[in-house]
Amino acid sequence: MPAPANVPRAVLWDMDGTLLDSAEYHWLSWREALAREGHEMSRVHFDATFGRRNDAILRELLGEDVLPETVVRIAAAKEERYRELARSGGVEPLPGVRVWLARLKADGWRQAVASSAPRLNIAAILEAMGLEPFFDAVAADDDVQRGKPDPQVFLVAAAKLGVPPARCVVVEDAPAGLEGARRAGMCRIGLATSHAELDADIVVRSLEELPDDAFDRLVDRSSGS
Repeated sequence: MPAPANVPRAVLWDMDGTLLDSAEYHWLSWREALAREGHEMSRVHFDATFGRRNDAILRELLGEDVLPETVVRIAAAKEERYRELARSGGVEPLPGVRVWLARLKADGWRQAVASSAPRLNIAAILEAMGLEPFFDAVAADDDVQRGKPDPQVFLVAAAKLGVPPARCVVVEDAPAGLEGARRAGMCRIGLATSHAELDADIVVRSLEELPDDAFDRLVDRSSGS
């Protein structure tokens, strides 16, 4: 049965690799934080785990028996260094991001960030890029107990916006995030900035490649409108 015309629609945005390319800052901050503790992370391991929760990354790297206080300490140091690098080095939205955020807001779409990043990081990045006015909510690492590909962060974001999952479109660059969106019952746009092979309803290399009606068509198809 088609959704009533007055049922709201939403776009849930991943942050790293989707709104901006901040991989180098994350890599440098991980390397420095771990080195201070006498540990190393290879670039291969970083690339394979980028976008996951810090606790999962550290347990995979240091072993499941790593002390919780060690995880908290290293993760906090890593994120503090990341914010320092982002502020000092500057950050810019990826091509097409600002245009789509403005277009969707003007068309009445509700928008949220749904990211594995800590809330402080999201706030710092949105402020640095001047994107806060486009977002109605944020779902961060702090809001969930399970990271992507679990759908929890997307379901939390949708609930904060008051939008049913079937009326949500997720924009993601990572396979784990796209799988989480699928499990949440949401439409998916894959942005191939960091992974060549993505499973999504639409896959593009840049948001500039999206047709003007891409979001409308996805939600209309999903809800039977």
